[in-house]
Amino acid sequence: MPDTLKERVRADLNDARRERDKLRTTLLSTFISEIRNREIEVGGELNDEQVQAVAITAIKKRREAAELMRSNERAELAEKEEAEASLLQGYLPAQMSEDNVRAMVREAIDAGAKNLGEVMKQVSPRTKGRFEGKELNRVAREVLGG
Repeated sequence: MPDTLKERVRADLNDARRERDKLRTTLLSTFISEIRNREIEVGGELNDEQVQAVAITAIKKRREAAELMRSNERAELAEKEEAEASLLQGYLPAQMSEDNVRAMVREAIDAGAKNLGEVMKQVSPRTKGRFEGKELNRVAREVLGG
């Protein structure tokens, strides 16, 4: 069993190559390149949390691309982007439910957060990688407004 997340990605890439799974092979090769590029930027090995941050960025890019493809009536390309985002999601911790996030937003408000910025500042670090930021913003607006 691989010790680090990066080792797990490499092992999964080797499995995908053995299984001749073109989508996973291409996706994981690209993901490893993104990890390497980030390591060059920071000047050293990434820890698991930093690799997860690279995954979050990659997922976000793919979801945005899927939205763009759908708006241009390219459903088959949008589905490919969404499939890639789903595969990368597997490298992140289990996702939080919207109910859990709503409770965290209410806690932040009870603790004195009066506006969206203060709520986001308190809740974002606790949900990073486990709940999408855009959705957190939507939930916080609903709770603050409701």
